[in-house]
Amino acid sequence: MREVVVEADGGSRGNPGPAGYGAVVLDPATGETLAEAAEYIGVATNNVAEYKGLVAGLKAARELFPDATVHVRMDSKLVVEQMSGRWKIKHPDMKPLAAEAGRVFPAGRVRYEWIPRERNKHADRLANEAMDAGKRGRQWEPSASTAGLDASAARNAAAPAPSGPPGDATAGAARARAALAGSSGGGGTATGAATGPTAGTRAGAPAGSATGPGAWPGAVSRPATPDAADDGLFAAEEAVTASVASGDFEAEAGALAPVGHAARAHAPATDGPAARAAAPGVGADAAEGAPPAPGGAVAPPPAAGRATAPAARPEAPAAPRQGWAGPDMGAPATFVLLRHGETALTPEKRFSGSGGSDPELSAAGLRQAEAVAEALAARGTIQEIVSSPLTRCRQTAGAVAARLGLDVRIEQGLRETDFGAWEGLTFGEVRARHPEDLDAWLASPKAAPTGGGESFATVARRVAATRDRLTAAYAGRTVLLVTHVTPIKTLVRLALGAPPESLFRMELSAASISAVAYYADGNASVRLLNDTSHLRG
Repeated sequence: MREVVVEADGGSRGNPGPAGYGAVVLDPATGETLAEAAEYIGVATNNVAEYKGLVAGLKAARELFPDATVHVRMDSKLVVEQMSGRWKIKHPDMKPLAAEAGRVFPAGRVRYEWIPRERNKHADRLANEAMDAGKRGRQWEPSASTAGLDASAARNAAAPAPSGPPGDATAGAARARAALAGSSGGGGTATGAATGPTAGTRAGAPAGSATGPGAWPGAVSRPATPDAADDGLFAAEEAVTASVASGDFEAEAGALAPVGHAARAHAPATDGPAARAAAPGVGADAAEGAPPAPGGAVAPPPAAGRATAPAARPEAPAAPRQGWAGPDMGAPATFVLLRHGETALTPEKRFSGSGGSDPELSAAGLRQAEAVAEALAARGTIQEIVSSPLTRCRQTAGAVAARLGLDVRIEQGLRETDFGAWEGLTFGEVRARHPEDLDAWLASPKAAPTGGGESFATVARRVAATRDRLTAAYAGRTVLLVTHVTPIKTLVRLALGAPPESLFRMELSAASISAVAYYADGNASVRLLNDTSHLRG
């Protein structure tokens, strides 16, 4: 029985907006183009265009070889996972298109594979030709297409790609992990581009693909060459890292020094609250970049990992294994950490935690939520969405969920710190009203805000317990956690084994993306911090 390869892609310039698709049928042995199809489909979403592209490619293959088996390759994670039966199809616009695709060939004769956008350039060019034709008020014409030639020229001109983002010092470690696992690649997720249905066919130039070693978090293997649009998100950083800390500040930092005025007078200025407050991100949802506070504070000693926890804590587990001696080789649970969009309190740098007014997203915050939703849909990596229960996070998560066709699970452990009587106040207002409480809070993670709020130590224990539940529930999957400043900084701090004062030394912007991968052997890898590139379009 003959086998053919179908590659499809598509897009929407606006999502929804003017949309088109491209599909190509290839000989798997020679890479020869057997047929091409493309069409401008009017106003549609990326996902609709993706599914219509799949249908077009399958129908073109059936016209050539009705009895063939088909290997479908797409850079849409959504379509590949749904058509493979691993993800549910919930969006009403997707269900009839998926059903139509399933009727073209018997299910047992079609298999699906995700490929990165870099390997799907032929179909991508066809889709763009279709959209360009639609912009001129016309339909795509096979005789005018140069997609096959362009794709071939691009492959021939391509230089060897790096196996990680610029400056990736762990790319070699990624390959070593893969070699230890007995494979040349790693688990991976995908970038989601759009694809769509049929318009014409013609013979064309050969098409092929370039592959390479590397790893990408998730369940689908990919080559090491990330598309430029991926920005290194969830990149091939597979190095074994230091222990995942317990979340207990005493176990990590030891006993804190006294916080009296005499002790603060001897503290180095770089470790005092002035330095901490001057660094963007004081841990409050909207108190980042607050003005420096007068005086100094004793910084805790350097944090210790689990392996060096005090002997008085026999229950502390041993540190995860490090180096190359038997690390966990399975796909990690990858948490993509999304801070919610702006509220009215954010630009005013007011404390906004879980004990305040629970503000909604502002107009700017809603725009940020849509921008991050578009960026995550383009990458196509997210498999699950979990959100803080607070309104600003649920709204941000809802924008992403609507774009990806996923449900949102609410997790109480992802809520922001309760800032007690400081809720709604600026840093300066807290300094004026509660100076001693503020000094204590800046000096010790065990100190709570005025009026019965949560200490950072309490929040760290809550976040660490939530992390452990979610990593167990989502092993090997890529999960979007929509949450707040303190939980995100805490997850990053614990993954790095950094001391508590590091919370005051991280920048975390509204609607920013960070990422941490967690392996079954207890190791963690911080992949990204405070990416806001999607907000600069």
